[in-house]
Order: sequence, then structure tokens, then C-alpha cells
Amino acid sequence: MGNKSFSETYLNFDQIDWANMQQATIDTLFMTFFSMVLVIIIGLLLGLALYSLGRKSSAGASIAYNIVSIVSNAFRSTPFMILMVLIIPFTTLLVGSFLGAKAAIPALVLSAAPFYARMVEIAFREVSPGVIEAAEAMGASYWEIIYKIVIPESVPALISGITVTTISMIGYTAMAGAIGAGGLGSLAWQEGFQRGNYTVTLVATVIILLIVFILQGLGDFLAKATDKR
Repeated sequence: MGNKSFSETYLNFDQIDWANMQQATIDTLFMTFFSMVLVIIIGLLLGLALYSLGRKSSAGASIAYNIVSIVSNAFRSTPFMILMVLIIPFTTLLVGSFLGAKAAIPALVLSAAPFYARMVEIAFREVSPGVIEAAEAMGASYWEIIYKIVIPESVPALISGITVTTISMIGYTAMAGAIGAGGLGSLAWQEGFQRGNYTVTLVATVIILLIVFILQGLGDFLAKATDKR
């Protein structure tokens, strides 16, 4: 940065291409929204499978639970950047390219869905066993218990899990941008850091933080609004 002042380094807004900043913001929101739709669907199904298998005492259920758990943990524990590189052939086959916002979605989903699935499983396990036993005593079927008791009782925790996962997802999109996915992360890295245009990096970071704060506030509001306790 040499002898440049703080304002010359970080507050030189004439260096910003606002059209590019707008498109990068749209790309980040696109990746986050469509990835989270798939993450919520897959995470709920996977979390339900883990919860259901975990409640059964048979050997087959135990083996199935361990298999699902191991696969889930493998994807959840693999660093996102490594996972994104590993599945480049799959991504190319699926969307026709490994560059761009669409190409980031498979890696984002594979990374975040197991994480949310674990949060779903934990939320389901926290439902009072007494309530479930009472429903069973009244003759409710397994699926009636799931969609009439377990899921409704878990809604606040499920919303909190979605909020946490979405915020993590935004962080993943920023990392994906470093290897060609586009979005604010790509703009901050390529146009900002690599070209010494720190104003771009600062503005991109502020926009990401604003998105995070809005999502966190909305998530907290919805979790409180749906909490019956």
C-alpha cells in the first residue's frame, strides 16, 4: 500500500465498478438461495433417516444408521475447497462447466446438506419422549407422529438450523469465488486483493456482512415467533 492514506486505500469509491458489484451480489444470493432450497430438502430427509434409524434397536437399523452417519460425516468434514475440486468432473457432467455460480451449487449442497441433516436429527431427538409415547398409546402411526408431533415441535430448532447453515453457506460461496464461482467472494479476491483495489474488497465484505445480519435477524425472529414455549 506504500504511503497511501487509509482513505486512499480503502475509501476510493471511484475505483468500484458498481455494475460488477451488483452482479456479484446477485450471484452470491443466487448460489445461496438455490443451494439452500436443496440443502433444506436433502437435510430434512437425511436427518429424518438418521432419527428414524437411531430410534430402532435392530441390528439392520444400527448398521444402516452407521453407514448413513459415516457418509454424512465424510462430506461434512471435508474442507469445502477440497470438496469443490474433487467433484469437478461430477460438476462438469451435471451443469456443463466447473466455472460460474451454477457450477458452485453441487459442492455447496454436498458440503452443507449433511451439516443441516445433523441439526435436523438433533432437533427431532429433543422432542419430549413423553409426548411421543402418549401419541403411540393413542394409536398414532409412525408417520402421524412424525408430521403431527415431531416436525411441529421441532420448527424453532429447524429454523435456527436453517439460519446457521445459510450463514455458513454464504461463507462457502465466498470461498467458491476464489476458484471461479463468481459472486462477492470472487470480486473481493480477484478485483480487490489481487489487483490491490482494497476498496472493492471492503465494499464486498460489507455487503456480505449486511446479508448475514439480515438473515440472522430474520432467522431469530421466525424462531421466536414459532416457539410455543
